[in-house]
This record gives sequence, structure tokens and C-alpha cells, in this order.
Amino acid sequence: MSRFEKLSHVLWHCQYHLVWVPKYRYRVLTGKVGNEVEETIRQQLERMECRLIELNIQKDHVHLLVKVPPKLSISKVMGTLKGKSAIRVFQRNPELKTKPYWGNHFWAAGYCVDTVGLDSEMIRKYVKYQDDK
Repeated sequence: MSRFEKLSHVLWHCQYHLVWVPKYRYRVLTGKVGNEVEETIRQQLERMECRLIELNIQKDHVHLLVKVPPKLSISKVMGTLKGKSAIRVFQRNPELKTKPYWGNHFWAAGYCVDTVGLDSEMIRKYVKYQDDK
């Protein structure tokens, strides 16, 4: 099986390792909040026709290994993931919005992105087994 995906006029293999954190890196991505974030990420990636390779949600950050079609920019993908998940978390956990340090922002500004080449298996294992380290 080829590692390449196919669109009408392009063969592609655009794989990215993405990491982002909640505002002030608070340890809130557990239980119900973590589940909401995970479900939203999975739904939005499917909607954008991205392929989820690995997802690991820690208490204070999210690791994502994903294949993104070349018709989408990484900034568009991250804006959608962070925006939709923040809206959903605040809708389903209104108590978070009442704390003075949250305001209308759930995620910290920015994110980390790294392209993945031939070492994708090593990065996939790192994301998957991060709890064990």
C-alpha cells in the first residue's frame, strides 16, 4: 500500500505533528472536558477530510499526528480545531467561563507544528505512548 493519498490532480503525503495548550497551561483536559475536546477534534478532522493518525490528550496539552490534504492550510486546520473545540467546551461546561482567568479564550495563542517525513513511525509512537515516559 502506498503512503500517498490521491485527489483528482495530485498525489500527496502531507503529515504534521501538532501540539497546543489550554490558556495558562491549566490542567483541565481531563474527564468530561478532555472527552469533549477529543470528540470535537475527531469530528472536525473528518469534516475537513483530514486523516487522523494519532491523538493524545494530556492534562495540559494536545498532541496530534494528522495527514492534511494540500488544499488546506495548517493555520486553517488549527483555527478550526481550536475554535470549534473551545465553543463546545464552553457550551457544555459553562462553569469554566465564569472563572476570571478564562474570559472567552480556552486555548493559549499559537501552537507548535512540525512536518513529518520518514521518521513518522517514531513520532507516532512518541505521541501514542507519551503517558508511559
